[in-house]
Amino acid sequence: MKKDYMIILINARKDEAVTVQKILTEWGCFIKTRLGLHNGTLEDCTENGTVFLELAGTKEKHEELCRKLNLLKGVSAKIIEMEA
Repeated sequence: MKKDYMIILINARKDEAVTVQKILTEWGCFIKTRLGLHNGTLEDCTENGTVFLELAGTKEKHEELCRKLNLLKGVSAKIIEMEA
């Protein structure tokens, strides 16, 4: 069985997080699992973040979501296909 995952690196978290959240919410029907991470908390909060997605739906929809995210400055998204 093949599964698609997406890794999203956000280098300007404070600037782009709201836009990334909006896109992910709009595409929520294609996201089975979502995990967001960033280093640091409180006074040591960082600008970099990583989001891991387990995707549902078609490869075409996954590629379209990836393309939309990659249009954002400071955001890099990549689809990873795994087969078990």
